[in-house]
Amino acid sequence: MRYINFMINGQHHLGLVDRDDVVSLGDLTLESLLAQGVDLSIEPSNKGQRFKRSEITFLPPLTRPGKIVCVGLNYTDHTKESNYDQPLHPTFFLRVNTSLTSHNGPIIRPLHSNSLDFEGELAVIIGKGGKHIAAEDALAHVAGYSLFNDGSVREFQFHTPQWTIGKNFDSTGAFGPEFVTADELPAGCKGLKLETRLNGQVVQSANTSDMVFDVANQIAILSQSITLEAGDLIVAGTPSGIGWARSPRLLMRHGDSVEVSIEKIGTLVNPIRDEQR
Repeated sequence: MRYINFMINGQHHLGLVDRDDVVSLGDLTLESLLAQGVDLSIEPSNKGQRFKRSEITFLPPLTRPGKIVCVGLNYTDHTKESNYDQPLHPTFFLRVNTSLTSHNGPIIRPLHSNSLDFEGELAVIIGKGGKHIAAEDALAHVAGYSLFNDGSVREFQFHTPQWTIGKNFDSTGAFGPEFVTADELPAGCKGLKLETRLNGQVVQSANTSDMVFDVANQIAILSQSITLEAGDLIVAGTPSGIGWARSPRLLMRHGDSVEVSIEKIGTLVNPIRDEQR
């Protein structure tokens, strides 16, 4: 199943994707359904009004995830271009909900820096919580997948050894457009082409099988210390090609358009807009 969280005529809806249409399931949220343990791979019966995708305003699939945990340095080529040694342990950091934006929503270039960079990534949505989850059991805790652009304000990211501020400017983390249940995709989303395009030019191209720590191991290692809950979001890392590592640097500007695609999941599109005072 494929779901879209959206607004139309001032009303919130959760929708089921049916080709170019979205069928309303009412004012539900994925967060509430996941918390109730609803099996989202089973087609719901409470179908309502049908809308064209072109009519709706997309929202992030989860508007307020319980936790947003991102994985840095998870592709060896990106680690090398970033001038780090490949860590022996996943490099986890956190995002906050106010940093999220939606499909077709603007990624905002902040007033205080011109170093806004792209990072196309796989998004993993937890469906069943737990702690000390074994790697061989971890994929049973995944409800589904989506797309993420981990927009990074590099100047602020590297002010200190701790990346939090540069990764959390408002409306820099694009998330969506669809939530795709895990049964529709290869186990752990392995073997899928990931591509980022800036103004139509391919700037990142990789395969999800190239991740150093795959989805199962990310969950297993993270759950050694943090209890995972239904509705948590893991952003699984970006490959090489980031603008900051290029010479000359290729950074996102007002008027640009950036796209992140992963085969079998879809394409996340965002315009870049300067922050207004």
